[in-house]
Amino acid sequence: MRPCDALTLEKASKRAYMAAMAMPIYEFAQLPVSPGGAASTRRERRARQPGEAPRVGVIYNPRSHGNQGADFDCGISPHVHIAQPGDRAQLPLALEEFAAADIDLLVINGGDGTVRDVLTCGASIFGEDWPAIAVLPKGKTNALTVDLGVPSDWTLQHAIDAYAGGARIHRRPIEVTPLGEQGASRVLGFILGAGAFATATQAGQSAHRLGAFNAMAVGVTTLWAVAQWLFASRDNPWRRGARMAIGLGSNEAPLAHSGQGDPDWRQLLFATTLETLPAGITPFGRLKRGLRVAVLDQMRRRSTLVLPAVMRGRTFANLRERGIHQVATPHFTLDIADQFILDGEAFPKGKYRIGQGPTLEFVTV
Repeated sequence: MRPCDALTLEKASKRAYMAAMAMPIYEFAQLPVSPGGAASTRRERRARQPGEAPRVGVIYNPRSHGNQGADFDCGISPHVHIAQPGDRAQLPLALEEFAAADIDLLVINGGDGTVRDVLTCGASIFGEDWPAIAVLPKGKTNALTVDLGVPSDWTLQHAIDAYAGGARIHRRPIEVTPLGEQGASRVLGFILGAGAFATATQAGQSAHRLGAFNAMAVGVTTLWAVAQWLFASRDNPWRRGARMAIGLGSNEAPLAHSGQGDPDWRQLLFATTLETLPAGITPFGRLKRGLRVAVLDQMRRRSTLVLPAVMRGRTFANLRERGIHQVATPHFTLDIADQFILDGEAFPKGKYRIGQGPTLEFVTV
């Protein structure tokens, strides 16, 4: 790469970083809560009669990428209840009505952000007793449906048919709770990231504007990130990352540091409970299930050369010494001086407990 190209790359990445930092912040104090307050106690499920159709509640997000300009693909039926909340504040009321109707299947028509909002608002309504869930992949990113193996053309009727004859997959979402705030709301989602991940999120939005979605957007963003790590300076936002402290488990044992770069900073943090990620990315080595965390220190360029292979699941000796950490943990604390991202949306700096939410049963093919 010529010097002028490197300079252009540096300026472009800084513009992306400033745009990422300008993303709206999802404040915990603004999270909508159920009118009923505390999470429900375990309800006694009604017995369905032989041949009786399941009761279905549908959260339809007309703003999702795959729904824009399209009418919902199912006629109204007495056993299908459809809600189109105008904003997040209306979600709890819609889910309360579904709970009162004792639905058997909750269908989320939208992308990963819609799933995050439904799970977050539903936590105080369904508690540990959620109905079965089906997700129609209608967003710009649909990482959850990639993990579940849901076809890209899945419809509401497909989901209803799969309730009786399809497979079931269990997943526990990531649960994010602010520490030191009495009565703070928790957020449920599936992909959490910080440091360069925040910049990558904005790069992904740019990829969307260029017409790249789902696995293609993830692939484009990943290649751009690797280029930044290979050619940019240590001052570049992709390589600088964010100041953060990571404590593992109940004792908050500090995550080891390689000694590369500033020990108070990490170049990137990525965590998920999904088992299959878009574009074939497998950044956790032999770790396959549960809450897994991948962390990069401020790596040297020589160490960066192994990253493409590591992202594809290959393992190497001395990864920790190279500044690459892969861990599985029931929960961890994150004390971060910058925003972090959960399923595509920014959350404010602070100290958080990152754990796992309730076990959810998803309907798939």
